[in-house]
Amino acid sequence: MSGDVWEGGCLCGAVRFRAHGAATDATLCHCRSCRRAAGAPAVAWVSFPRAGFAFTRGEPGRFRSSPPVERTFCARCGTPLSYAHDAEPATLDVTTASLDRAAELAPQDHIWTSHALPWMHDLDALPHHPKRRDGRGE
Repeated sequence: MSGDVWEGGCLCGAVRFRAHGAATDATLCHCRSCRRAAGAPAVAWVSFPRAGFAFTRGEPGRFRSSPPVERTFCARCGTPLSYAHDAEPATLDVTTASLDRAAELAPQDHIWTSHALPWMHDLDALPHHPKRRDGRGE
């Protein structure tokens, strides 16, 4: 993954960020705390050097989801943005889907699969619809 500049932000645009440096460790996390924090069955994360990360617009909400972990999110729209673990001071994880160029950072693995919801397996067998189920627009 390239070592350029990555930008992203929340759904409503109140919080924006910029990450300088190589994007590493793109993953899909199935742990219970990530699932609950995002209200999703799994969360895609990518790591950046913490020293190269800055919020450029707005101030995110902050939540210590466990003593060593701080998560940030938009306090206005709720978008999960980052995950920082005290034991890993050199890196910061960013929610992949909050990046403007998220399509460039496909997960390379799954982590915490012991916590995965049982119905996450074989989802490709479900019907796929390019938009809404009823075929109408967005």
